[in-house]
Amino acid sequence: MEHALSPATLTELRRPRPYPAVSVLTPTHRREPDNAQDPVRLRNVVAEAKKQLEADPSVTRERRTDVVEQLERALAEVDLAHAEDGLAIFAAPGEHQVWSLARTVPERVVLSDTFLTRNLVAAQASERPFWLLAVSPDRVTLWNGGAEHVVEDHSGGFPLTRGRENFDAERQEQIGDIPSTFRDEGTRHFLRDADTALTAVLRDQPRPLYITGEQAALSLLDEVGIAAKDAVHVPHGGLAHGTPNAVWQAVQPVIAAEDRKSIDAVSRELVAARGRKAFAAGVDEVWQNASDGRIGLLAVEENYRVTVRDDGGDHLIPAESGELDAREDIVDEIVERCLDTGAEVRFVPDGSLGDAKGIAGVLRY
Repeated sequence: MEHALSPATLTELRRPRPYPAVSVLTPTHRREPDNAQDPVRLRNVVAEAKKQLEADPSVTRERRTDVVEQLERALAEVDLAHAEDGLAIFAAPGEHQVWSLARTVPERVVLSDTFLTRNLVAAQASERPFWLLAVSPDRVTLWNGGAEHVVEDHSGGFPLTRGRENFDAERQEQIGDIPSTFRDEGTRHFLRDADTALTAVLRDQPRPLYITGEQAALSLLDEVGIAAKDAVHVPHGGLAHGTPNAVWQAVQPVIAAEDRKSIDAVSRELVAARGRKAFAAGVDEVWQNASDGRIGLLAVEENYRVTVRDDGGDHLIPAESGELDAREDIVDEIVERCLDTGAEVRFVPDGSLGDAKGIAGVLRY
């Protein structure tokens, strides 16, 4: 199952497909007893997708057989033992994908000429993804981080390593002169190469950056490169050779502190926007401004969900889940629209937005 949504992957997912491109979404659960319902619910929603394919007169028999086969293959790849909060299956002639999401989704089946990506985009934004670079004299690793986890990433050719013919860590340790390792010209070149590789990763997937290593390594990386200039430094040796759990435990307190600072900054921006009358609050007002591309900063409480109906008038109408024409993922639609128009999107703890009722925005004009 896929987890990490890069800009290139999103572009590929959004390209038009031969009809029908089928999107199957269903909520899943991480823990017992709620996860007991997931296998049955998943089979039922896939069965509904097959039923809709069968009933669609515009789908040829050959194409229907192809897409049903892709759905079956996708279903076989689902790993509910490691489920998160939502699941998306995409199937089209000749292809399928399975995505695990750290944000709940409404249960639905959509047949179109594109895949339904808004829930993936919102889930990725809610995870607050970041990069973590772990630096040592002989190894540099890149970690893809999100909510409560990191996984080693191989983008940009990482991990980078030096052979023993170029670096004798054991001898350095014996003579008790570790800091001199970072004055070695070979180490300078090694970390400069790491900076070049990191710069390419950040260009393709910009996100906050944390760098961990001995203080001497952090200082040298700052000196020889450019990518680390705006990074948050976490002085902690040994993590370039560490396990995901060791890396996460070492950096989690720093990331939590940075998140708190970021949430405080968002609150200040919203207060300032109220003062200059550049503020939108509530799903109806935010939706209208998002549709016009006016939102520069969107703040959403982490578990805020609302179901509405759009009758083509000036306002969204509250609706019940499952109603005909109800839009159960309007918040995710807003998030996707704001990101598409260049807005910053921040998910904040529940209750943070007070009378804004779950969602608020700072307007550009």
